[in-house]
Amino acid sequence: MAIWLDENSKIIVQGMTGSEGTKHTRRMVASGANVVGGVNAKKAGESVDGIPVFASVAEAMAETGANVSVLFVPPRFTKDAVDEAVDAGMPLAVVITEGVPVHDTAKFFQYAENVGTTRIIGPNCPGIISPGKSNAGIIPSDITKAGRIGLVSKSGTLTYQMMYELRDIGFSTCVGIGGDPIIGTTHIDCLAAFQEDPETDAIVMIGEIGGDAEERAAAFIKDNVTKPVVGYVAGFTAPEGKTMGHAGAIVSGSAGTAAAKQEALEAVGVKVGKTPSATAALMREIMTGK
Repeated sequence: MAIWLDENSKIIVQGMTGSEGTKHTRRMVASGANVVGGVNAKKAGESVDGIPVFASVAEAMAETGANVSVLFVPPRFTKDAVDEAVDAGMPLAVVITEGVPVHDTAKFFQYAENVGTTRIIGPNCPGIISPGKSNAGIIPSDITKAGRIGLVSKSGTLTYQMMYELRDIGFSTCVGIGGDPIIGTTHIDCLAAFQEDPETDAIVMIGEIGGDAEERAAAFIKDNVTKPVVGYVAGFTAPEGKTMGHAGAIVSGSAGTAAAKQEALEAVGVKVGKTPSATAALMREIMTGK
């Protein structure tokens, strides 16, 4: 199995006709993903490499049976695009767009929560991949293989590094949730799904400084997760009071530091690596005994 994305997923791309949308649609198709359509009201009736462009998400779903949308939409239009996917009843919306205003994210996420039919991953994320099955977003498909590790990460590049370092063992699903202050799918959502997935044996969780998401994930792991979890927290050398990289990563005093997050995770039995490579080594030991 895999979580949320598998060989039966039918993907549409909102913003497929833009330069980024077209480029990454081609990459998704090349990786074996079943991309069945795009959405652009101004270019309805056209196609990209034979993939039809529809006027709306609702039309695309009706014509193709799509159950996943990947959004490559400029930040100022992202809220409307997500709302459209929610209104159409799209089960999964993967919002790749960076720079979405936080108040827009708050509004569309709350709207999706109220309607209750759409899971949002992102924004400002690399997406989700179930190696060998499907790929929705910008995660490289050729750096790992299918296996039995689940991965959830705030960082796109660290997602790729972990996939590559454990490529000989492989992954069930890798989810890049994004590092903005407000995101849809969280560490906890992924941990819960991996816990329930019979083909995921162990979980890698990558966090970063700022906020309390990792501390909340630690509390959830203590009460709900029986599978082994290893963790990494980006930002061990970050100075206090500085905003680092992702919009959500700001450290105030001892709250939100990598050390505080490491302490919270280790207190519930999660082994935390000091570097991504050390974290991969901890998972390798769990999976292979070496």
